[in-house]
Amino acid sequence: MTRSRRTEQTADTRQALISAARRRFAEQGFAATGTEEIVADAQVTRGALYHHFRDKAELFRTVMEQVATEVAEQLVAGELARDTELPSDAWTQLRQGFQSLLDISTADSDFQRIVLIDGPAVLGNQAWDALVERHGYRLLSEWLERAMAEERIDPLPVGPLTRLVAALLSEASIYTAGAADPDTARIEIGIVLDRLLRGLGRGGDLAEQPPVSVDSGTGPQRAH
Repeated sequence: MTRSRRTEQTADTRQALISAARRRFAEQGFAATGTEEIVADAQVTRGALYHHFRDKAELFRTVMEQVATEVAEQLVAGELARDTELPSDAWTQLRQGFQSLLDISTADSDFQRIVLIDGPAVLGNQAWDALVERHGYRLLSEWLERAMAEERIDPLPVGPLTRLVAALLSEASIYTAGAADPDTARIEIGIVLDRLLRGLGRGGDLAEQPPVSVDSGTGPQRAH
């Protein structure tokens, strides 16, 4: 019983630190957030912070992973719900999902500041690439294979196609989050992104693929 309670307290302390850090990182950014603010908000000692995390950067990496995981789950749930209401082919589902991610890049302040803006700056592009690979490559490649099987896009090597499409989507999200006018940037980059992707259509026939909606606000949103 004592060991179990101690384990619970340790988990509670770690989660308190993560939650406090997430609020500060989203509101102030990584550079402007001090560890003294985090431990004060979490109501723990500085020693507790360094017991669970090597430094502020490691705590930030944990927060970034948490936010990215939530957004990935939100996207999948949103697109599955959309497909239940309005069934569509795999390629249309993917293109609509990409637009939903751009909506989140504009509306979700945690994802925007922590993952898209500070993430690459604090941890380097490799950390961002690792997140994309962990949360997106497998699902993206599966949907691309389905789109080829349904003859909606031309048959191409799935590995390189997955990486290139993921890179397009990543750059579009980062561009939107860092723009001076994110709402305008979201619409403009959405139009450009979908135009490029439509070129993958079977035989490259754009006329057979009407553009998906790129109006801001069409996808799932969660503001903080």
